[in-house]
Amino acid sequence: MRLRSAGGGLSAHKTMIRLKYGNTNTYFVNGLLIDTDYAGTLGAFYKALKANGHDAGEIRWILATHYHPDHMGLIGELTARGAGLLLIDTQRDSVHFSDRIFEREKRTFVPVNEGAAKIISCAESRDFLAGIGLQREIVSTPSHSEDSVSLILDDGDCFVGDLEPIEYLDACGESEALRRDWETLLSHGAKRIHSAHRPDAVLNT
Repeated sequence: MRLRSAGGGLSAHKTMIRLKYGNTNTYFVNGLLIDTDYAGTLGAFYKALKANGHDAGEIRWILATHYHPDHMGLIGELTARGAGLLLIDTQRDSVHFSDRIFEREKRTFVPVNEGAAKIISCAESRDFLAGIGLQREIVSTPSHSEDSVSLILDDGDCFVGDLEPIEYLDACGESEALRRDWETLLSHGAKRIHSAHRPDAVLNT
């Protein structure tokens, strides 16, 4: 199985946009913001959102695919402004992983308040997502980091954060953790892959 370029567009989902205002691709789907960039990019984020015809008041929930600094840097600021944080239970111990990095770099940063988050398991994610108009679920994909998760929608759109691409299975030989993650995604119907640092791609079976 290989990946081919998805070209200029995502899927034909009317409310899905990709935002690139720093080093990380972030996605906005039906009021759910998937990942944020580094701390200190709030102004650029608002500008990118506005350029795509949206505003911050439409952000109902935020999901970080994992808690590395280039994926969660704006969560504290955005939740302080009214967005909810969707936290998967396997991520709880990693929420403050990046705090010291931002402090060392002297960046403007609001720490995540996990006490105010909606904490659910992957098994509970289908019911939660259905409540905000998204069909499918969140799954654990820990080959990149223990707290990494991916969001798969029933139409095949799959948001994977920093998961290594499927062709690495051939290039790197036996990587059992990565192989398990891709087997999980394929078994859940992943078709179009939306990555944090690579172009969108389509699984070509």
